[in-house]
Amino acid sequence: MKKWILSIGLILLCVVTSTAQIDTVRVKPPGMDTLAAMKYFESKGLKVDSCVNQNLYFEIYKWLNTPYCYSGETAKGIDCSGFSNKIYQTVYGKTLDGGSRDIFTKVKPINIKLAQEGDLLFFKIWKGQISHVGIYLQGRKFAHATTQAGVIISDLDEAYYKKYFYKAGRLLQ
Repeated sequence: MKKWILSIGLILLCVVTSTAQIDTVRVKPPGMDTLAAMKYFESKGLKVDSCVNQNLYFEIYKWLNTPYCYSGETAKGIDCSGFSNKIYQTVYGKTLDGGSRDIFTKVKPINIKLAQEGDLLFFKIWKGQISHVGIYLQGRKFAHATTQAGVIISDLDEAYYKKYFYKAGRLLQ
């Protein structure tokens, strides 16, 4: 009888420990300085502690300052569509193939006022065509890979992005 109770106790301890580890990984990716990440986003006017999906923010944080590389998809260099694809693969388990124009064909356009965390933002920068994509966060802020600074957080109210913003879109199911 004592062995049976001890066995059940150990099983419950393992289940509780496993659940706690899963929750920790979900909220704080291994090796990440959560406090630094939260302070960074706070400095940008973003509140990670009240966001819908902390994993989105923590995954973006890992990519910040990654240099730009056309058609790149690695930590050595990435472009806007590669960055959006990597985030969507990791956070949502979905693949966004192709460039920004290709990705636009896979979304339902929505009014920017209805944009939610994780929605995609499209810009017509080059020759009046969709040529840039970013990921909406909150408060008109978005993450994207730029040719000048690599992966950064920007504001849709900045004159440059205001000028070239085209549409927001939500990935079709």
